[in-house]
Amino acid sequence: MLINEQINLKQFLVIGPKGEQLGVKSKEDAQVLAEYAGFDLVLINPNTTPPVAKLMDYKKFKYEKKKKQKESEKKQRETNLELKEYRLSVTIDIHDFDTRVINARKYLEKGNKVKASIRFKGRQLSHTELGEEVLLRFAKALEEVSETESKPRFEFKTMSIILVPKKK
Repeated sequence: MLINEQINLKQFLVIGPKGEQLGVKSKEDAQVLAEYAGFDLVLINPNTTPPVAKLMDYKKFKYEKKKKQKESEKKQRETNLELKEYRLSVTIDIHDFDTRVINARKYLEKGNKVKASIRFKGRQLSHTELGEEVLLRFAKALEEVSETESKPRFEFKTMSIILVPKKK
């Protein structure tokens, strides 16, 4: 965005700080008006006829724009964090399995999604049904707080299932 002396146009439509149109003014008149009002002259849209410039506090405008951008990034991060993955194995021990179920239950009760996955190694690839049994057992252990969004899927060397919280 061009501001104050950076603007190389002769005439443009000037808009006041509250959004009111002040009419078509020359560059000099608009700069005098901006200095008198204590604002910066900012070229908003140079492509229209006549080009549009606005009287505003440019530093405040940049600050608010940056603040909105940070807020949208924060919201985006929050939506990306709602899926938690728990890695299981075909030969998982009972205690380890129970621990993962307890942690997944807490996460589901907060209203987030849970993905349980099993990565097959070596000879385990010929026994994918064992991995499917573990995933279905995991889903069954959490069935009172969750629903399965998808059945166990096999992708490359990983089988996974996604659980979503039950609607109340």
